[in-house]
Amino acid sequence: MRKVLILVILVGLLLGCVNTEKKNNEVPDLKGNINTETNRSIINEKGLTIYDRINVPKGCTRTKVEENSFADYLRKLPLKEHNAKVSYYNGKIKENFGVYEAVVDMDIGTRNLQQCADAIMRLRGEYLFQKKDFEKIHFNLTNGFRVDYDKWIQGNRVVVDGNKTYWKKKSQKSSTYKNFRKYMDLIFSYAGTLSLSKELQAIKLEEMQIGDIFIQGGSPGHAVIVVDMAENKETGEKYYLLAQSYMPAQDIQILVNPNNRDISPWYVLNTDKEIINTPEWTFTKDDLKRFDD
Repeated sequence: MRKVLILVILVGLLLGCVNTEKKNNEVPDLKGNINTETNRSIINEKGLTIYDRINVPKGCTRTKVEENSFADYLRKLPLKEHNAKVSYYNGKIKENFGVYEAVVDMDIGTRNLQQCADAIMRLRGEYLFQKKDFEKIHFNLTNGFRVDYDKWIQGNRVVVDGNKTYWKKKSQKSSTYKNFRKYMDLIFSYAGTLSLSKELQAIKLEEMQIGDIFIQGGSPGHAVIVVDMAENKETGEKYYLLAQSYMPAQDIQILVNPNNRDISPWYVLNTDKEIINTPEWTFTKDDLKRFDD
């Protein structure tokens, strides 16, 4: 009887410890870090866009942007359901080992093309295509050759012959979305971080806006894009969200903040900090650039 009583006490103590450990509703993530109640209050699991899924940190409001602007387009990007996994171009899954918070609901094709810089050019191109601003859609290939979409629409196609690149009339005039996707695939094939970094304008970190890009051109290089921002009016502190694709080609994903789980996926805009650590790449504050409108 005494042994049974001791066993009951031990079980009770064990259960008490378990309950004590869970009383703060802390749940380890896939890296073993703790996601606190503060972090979970940021995520609205039912939200289907960046704007609706990711709430701002306590005391903050989202930065004002013009309706139908590129910034407005980015923060309203559609998302797959909460806890969705990133898919590679071949259908395989990228398990979420503390890398991403959400997955953008946008096809990436079935070829290993839409990687990091490509995804950013895709977002830019999609936005301008929807607005029918065809004359503003243009990207440079790695050799510096500028590929204007309005020329593509006319049926011209880019010929890459060794070190020579030129236009040649090969098709009928078409401004369909299918034709636009063919244009983007051409861009993905011959452009990348190196060419995009040369196209963009350098921006000071304190001047950050939605749509700006942290980019390091190279082989390999990497690039991530600012898809939303918020501000605490009382303290003046600013926050931002980052999105990326990666290698091999994969879904665009909203990155977690590995440095501060309490406000993740938001990052603090700290102009005194030289380094910006993201889950799969490290940037410096001098890597921030912007499309030249």
